[in-house]
Amino acid sequence: MSDSRYQVDVSVETRFLAEQSQPEHNRFAFAYTITVHNNGELPAKLLSRHWVITDGDGQVEEVRGDGVVGQQPLIQPGQSHTYTSGTVMTTKVGNMQGTYQMLGEDGKRFDAVIAPFRLAVPGALH
Repeated sequence: MSDSRYQVDVSVETRFLAEQSQPEHNRFAFAYTITVHNNGELPAKLLSRHWVITDGDGQVEEVRGDGVVGQQPLIQPGQSHTYTSGTVMTTKVGNMQGTYQMLGEDGKRFDAVIAPFRLAVPGALH
């Protein structure tokens, strides 16, 4: 969206959780830390999320829900909200992408896009 009132950027850091994984059972756990930064001109509330998770075999899972980790944060202009969550896949490599549905203080709903990011066991990619 090009309207400067509604500019929310999302950054992601990922890590493999070896202690929660069981490779012998095709269970690979990953954590991701998300920072949602409000670069817009209005406060914006994160209402809900929509994730598209694709494993290394091309299997797609969609996840929708209210807020993030039980919260619907109101993010002021120039401020950010950071949280950590996770997912389990049956392959060593996959990716995630999605959107956050936001509500501007003026009542306008808009999406904050979460660009695709990779989840990979260290050494799985050459």
